[in-house]
Amino acid sequence: MRARSRTTLVAAVFALLIGLAWMPQATAGDSMPTAAGTFRNPLNTGPDPFLTHANGNYHLATTQGDAIRMWSSPSLATLFAADPVTVWTDTDPSRDQHIWAPEFYRFDGRWYLYYTADDGVDEHHRLYVLESEGDDPRGPYHFKGKLEPPNHVDDFAIDPGILQHGGRLYLAYSGLNEYQHNGLNIAPMSNPYTVSGDAVPLDGAGGCPEVREGPAFLYRNGHTWMTYSTCDTGKPDYQVWMMSLPDDADPLVPGNWTQHEGPRFARNDAAGVYGPGHHTFFQSPDGTEDWIIYHGKTTSVNTYTDRTTRAQRIGWHADGSPDLGTPLALGATQDLPSGDPGSGTYWINDDGRSSGAGTVTFDGSWNAGAGCATQCFWGDDHWTDQAGATATFSFTGTRIALLSVRDTGNGIAAISVDGGPEQRVDLHGPIRVGETLQYLSPRLPHGEHTLTVRVTGEHNPDSGAAFVSVDRAEVYTD
Repeated sequence: MRARSRTTLVAAVFALLIGLAWMPQATAGDSMPTAAGTFRNPLNTGPDPFLTHANGNYHLATTQGDAIRMWSSPSLATLFAADPVTVWTDTDPSRDQHIWAPEFYRFDGRWYLYYTADDGVDEHHRLYVLESEGDDPRGPYHFKGKLEPPNHVDDFAIDPGILQHGGRLYLAYSGLNEYQHNGLNIAPMSNPYTVSGDAVPLDGAGGCPEVREGPAFLYRNGHTWMTYSTCDTGKPDYQVWMMSLPDDADPLVPGNWTQHEGPRFARNDAAGVYGPGHHTFFQSPDGTEDWIIYHGKTTSVNTYTDRTTRAQRIGWHADGSPDLGTPLALGATQDLPSGDPGSGTYWINDDGRSSGAGTVTFDGSWNAGAGCATQCFWGDDHWTDQAGATATFSFTGTRIALLSVRDTGNGIAAISVDGGPEQRVDLHGPIRVGETLQYLSPRLPHGEHTLTVRVTGEHNPDSGAAFVSVDRAEVYTD
């Protein structure tokens, strides 16, 4: 018996209401969105994102653990299918593991990449900076140094970011202070790679006791707006809070910071978004729009897994403060940032609807329904455990990605492109999450192609059944 109900009227009605609440997509019978000017999340399967636009491309880095990797693409719509470039690995055993939260900034024609790493022990996390050889955020880089304020030499520290205020640079990070083990700290810098004074602790509010981490900055309307994440990142209540500083105030004086009460960006159960946080901000390519990039989950289970990178546009309140809005459902179709050239990327839903030249057909006995609600694209999917049943996507483009539910009762699928060799893909997971990347095809010559998902009827020993779920396909045309 599968672990979810597919047939109850309550579930179906709930899914319909949720779909109407969050879907900026067309509904059945309406005109479909113009693919060239839209995109859907996720942008990456990793957490702790940092993104900027430079040299005609978006550049994205997320936590990878064993290295620093970067994805680059001229359009936000194609970042998900971009091939990563490894920009840094380390052979020093004191800092070659648990490499987290890379951020990169350009100063005087070079890029400086800030990150945290340890020797395999979490409490040994420290802050480091790399310097690029030239003016490319993808490197190459060389190691520049360790970042530690004199009053926190060799203390636990994570999530470095750079505050630019009054013509000076400051290191902002999360680490030991008198308020939290993971508390907010700000230290002066004499240049992009040198801390020049003691760190000052900030007592940030947060609605929970655990952490204050991942500081990020917006500069507008006479203020620096510092947003940061609170609560344990594994919790569904991981969220974003905010403090602000007038342009003429010293950031090293804690009393100059104003605390803004309440979360600015938090879970949206109606859209199936949990734990949104560890974010940064970027501007559209033409500089006219502000955007947030963050990680979130599609499950309310307390887990550090399955955090994916998402982006959406933000606004500004009448009082001059940023309006971060409400997290959108993972697969919601959004307009691309202003000045983004687009790519023609489009989706194919499991019911055969598509925003481009694509469809899907099923052979064998498949179930279909809306019981998965917010964990599925358009609130529905197909599923079966019948060995030999197939789902075939027909599409026109260069690459296709399959996203669907990963579940405790899922089994192994065999996937092939254009009738070629099959690749076995295990769709099982220890917890249930939705719209997970299950398969990304190799790059193909532009043209008409097919992708076939075959149910093998097999599953790994930890799975309770052999179901295969079919939900959303993303097609890339460049």
